[in-house]
Amino acid sequence: STGTSLQPQLLIMVDFNSTSFHPATFQLTGFPGQEADHHWISIPFCVVYITAIVGNCTVLCIIWAERRLHQPMYLFLCMLSVNDLGMSLSTLPTVLGIFCFDVTDVAFDACLAQMFFIHSFSNMGSGILLAMSFDRFVAICDPLRYAAILTNPRIVRIGLAVVIRSFSVVLPLPILIKRLPFCRNVLSHAYCLHPDMMRLACADTIINNIYGLFAILVTYGLDSVFIILSYVKILRSVFNIASYEQRLTALNTCVSHICAVLLFYVPIIAVSIMHRFGGNAPRLVHILLSYAYLFVPPVLNPIVYSVKTKEIRKGISRIFSRDLL
Repeated sequence: STGTSLQPQLLIMVDFNSTSFHPATFQLTGFPGQEADHHWISIPFCVVYITAIVGNCTVLCIIWAERRLHQPMYLFLCMLSVNDLGMSLSTLPTVLGIFCFDVTDVAFDACLAQMFFIHSFSNMGSGILLAMSFDRFVAICDPLRYAAILTNPRIVRIGLAVVIRSFSVVLPLPILIKRLPFCRNVLSHAYCLHPDMMRLACADTIINNIYGLFAILVTYGLDSVFIILSYVKILRSVFNIASYEQRLTALNTCVSHICAVLLFYVPIIAVSIMHRFGGNAPRLVHILLSYAYLFVPPVLNPIVYSVKTKEIRKGISRIFSRDLL
C-alpha cells in the first residue's frame, strides 16, 4: 500500500519538473493582504503616472519650443525626461493592470521584455546623470571652452554611448533568465525585475548573481564614483572664486542636478541596504522602497527642474498665460 500511495506523487513531481522549465505566465503581486483595496490603491498610482507623464512632456515641449534653450544643459535634461517617460511607460501596463483591473498574470516573454526595459532605462538614467555632472564640471571649471567642448555632435555621441552601454549591459539578463528552469511563478512585485525572477528558479543561479553584480558595478558603481569626483573638482573651483555672490551663483546652477542625483541614488541605496540587512523588516517596507526606486525620479525630476530652473519656470508661465488668453 505504501508503494501505491507514493507512485502518484512521483508521477506528479516528474510531470511538474518536465513542464516547469518556462512557465507560461508569471503571477504579479500588488500589496499582499490588501487585494480588496486595490481599486483604491490604484488612485495614487494613477496620479503618479499622470504627474510623471505630464511633467516630463511639459519639460520636453518647453525646451523644444524655446530655441535659446537648445544648450547642452537643457539637451541633457531632455534626455533625462525621455528616460523618465520610458521608465514610467515600462511599468505602467502591469502596475495599473493589477491595481485597476485585477490582472495578475503576465506572459513569460512579456515579463522578460518588461525586465529588460526597466533595467535598461534605470541604467540609462545613471549614465545621463553622469553626463549632466560632466556638463556642470565643464561649465564651472572651464567656462571659456564650454561651447567648444560640449558641441551638439558630441552631445549626440554621449547620448548614443549611454544608450548602447545600457542595452549592452542589460541584454544578457533575459538570456540568462531564459536558460533557467522555474519551480515557482509568483513574483514579489507588480512588475518584473531580474533579482525577483531569478529567485523563482530551481537551479543554480550563481552566473546570474555574478553577472548582476558586474552590471551594477560597471553602471551605477562607476557612474556614482565619477559623479562624486566631478563635484569634488567643482567644489574646489567654486571655493577658489573670490566673490561670495559668484560662488553662490555657481553652486545654484548645480542644485537641480544634485537633487536629481539624490532622487535617483538614495532609493537604490535604500533598496540594496534593505535587501541585505533588512530581513526582519515588514514586507510592506520592502515593497514601498521598490516602488520609490522606480517612481520617485520620474515624478520629482520635472518638478525639481521646474522649481529650480528659471528658464523652465518662464516657459511654464508662458504656456499658462497663452492658454488663459
